[in-house]
Amino acid sequence: MTVETKLPYDQDYISQFSQNKNEPDWMRELRLQALDQAESLEMPTPDKTNITKWNFSTFKHDAPQGEKISSLDDLPEDIQDFLDQENVQENLLIQRNHTVAYATLNKELEDKGVIFTDIFTALTEHEDLVKRYYMKDAVSVDEHRLTALHAALMNGGIFVYVPKNVQLEQPLQVIFWQEDPEAAMFNHVLVVADDSSSLTYVENYFSQNHEQETVANIVTEVIANNNAQISFGGVDNFADGTTTYINRRGVGYRDSRIEWALGQMNDGNTVSENVTHLIGENAVSNAKTVSVGRGNQSQNFTSQITHFGKFTEGHILQHGVMQDKARSIFNGIGKIEHAASKSNAVQESRVLMLSKDARGDANPILLIDEDDVEAGHAASVGRVDPLQMYYLMSRGITRQEAERLVIHGFLAPVVNQLPIDAVKTQLRQVIERKVY
Repeated sequence: MTVETKLPYDQDYISQFSQNKNEPDWMRELRLQALDQAESLEMPTPDKTNITKWNFSTFKHDAPQGEKISSLDDLPEDIQDFLDQENVQENLLIQRNHTVAYATLNKELEDKGVIFTDIFTALTEHEDLVKRYYMKDAVSVDEHRLTALHAALMNGGIFVYVPKNVQLEQPLQVIFWQEDPEAAMFNHVLVVADDSSSLTYVENYFSQNHEQETVANIVTEVIANNNAQISFGGVDNFADGTTTYINRRGVGYRDSRIEWALGQMNDGNTVSENVTHLIGENAVSNAKTVSVGRGNQSQNFTSQITHFGKFTEGHILQHGVMQDKARSIFNGIGKIEHAASKSNAVQESRVLMLSKDARGDANPILLIDEDDVEAGHAASVGRVDPLQMYYLMSRGITRQEAERLVIHGFLAPVVNQLPIDAVKTQLRQVIERKVY
């Protein structure tokens, strides 16, 4: 069934928008073709989640350029919580609505050829590199209507490139601030580690549009070339007025490693896909995710690792807490393709419901097309143990404080394993805000 997604933007608008951004011809053509495709492509159909009535069409595509930020002290307190206090003055980029408001990069990294810039600057100054990877190896334009709309309407994002044999010791951090309550965020993040390089990248999404409806349509492509290592951390914190589609896709080649550390803390309806393709032999990926749902929101999370190369390792770990009337689906998929012998696919999904009206569903899925492999899964869905709550409250602890302790205890096995310290700290702060 085709879901109507009427847009107030046509070919003329897209062409003019691309021209105003001084984009190369191939990008403008890609946008126009994507808009044509969006007319006929179906919407995605996330398992057990009906998105036909979700808002994907009420939004403002462009926004006035955000003011520059002269001092990080001027940022709202909620955003300052996301800052890596140890490296706050280096390797930081803040996108305010759709434009860069603050940017720093260590001079030594710049001299080594590291690229850390917004997507429009990258299209102008590093066109060949962007063209080589943009929506090719990881995400395709024609996967469904939302990927096509993303390609047509992309209005912000980041490009990161680390050259061969360059290892970054300090993290690169980006804060995407949706300040305009009506402005949609069609963000594209492209992170590339060339052969034998390594980096840590941390991103944060933040908005405060509790009354105004808008859309976030985000596509992230993470490419780890031969023997490269990427640690990718993200904390999503969109307000309840934002309907969110997030597609984070990784591709790992021979002897590569991709580590995902994700905190999905949105308050609005959310569809999130985190998929990694292990193409080369000995490639490894660990995907760790935590989520807290509250209010009346509906969420669908899919973590998938697909094994194509021999001797590949994939581990998925998901923990979610549901409060109030929140509803969430957690899909964990380990897929081993034919000829990916000696591979190992492991997953664990656990959901805790704190309210009688909350709903959670954990779906472990193993798809195995090869004999000589290892695979395993675990899943659980349950409500908080009343004896545990009774014990805590009998010690003089309030119910609210007891629930807080239970939530932190339930999520701790995942949070403590996250490979990026900054993400651990940010998550704990966001969890505190959501609990209260």
